[in-house]
Amino acid sequence: MTLGWSTIAVALTCAAVVMLPGISSDPLPNVPIRHTVGGRNFWNSNVNYTEWALKEHVYKGDWLYFVFDKTQFSVLEVNKTDYESCNSNHVLHDYTRGGRDVVQLNETKTYYFISGNGHCFGGTKVAIRVEDHPPPPKAQPMKNSSPPTFRGHILVPALFAVAALWDSLLLLV
Repeated sequence: MTLGWSTIAVALTCAAVVMLPGISSDPLPNVPIRHTVGGRNFWNSNVNYTEWALKEHVYKGDWLYFVFDKTQFSVLEVNKTDYESCNSNHVLHDYTRGGRDVVQLNETKTYYFISGNGHCFGGTKVAIRVEDHPPPPKAQPMKNSSPPTFRGHILVPALFAVAALWDSLLLLV
């Protein structure tokens, strides 16, 4: 009796599924996140961006995603003084492109963004505090001094997968 490729595929898939519980499902650390400024309200007037910013945890490398009507609003990075006074005469950087604009936050600092054309006075401004990523959690101390064991998490299923593959290949010959 010979086994076809479908049998081999089923055996390898079963082995992979058995091995998956040994793999962590935690999100990857330090992976950049895209924050939509204002949430579902986007970048508009009459939105409390201070409240929105306080709920966000923004880390170095993350992105801000500004969604707005490009014929009315803009995304201007300014210093703290110009942010507080809504002054768009000394722009550090104009990120306005097409109304779906992103800004990568590459420095640990507070960024200040306003919209020009008087919209800043209507509340279209946000200060975003960017932090360094927290350190990874420390490994749990071992309960005893014996060497670590696999306890079948990966080693045993891997051996079964190799054995099934080997057996299948021998039957094909």
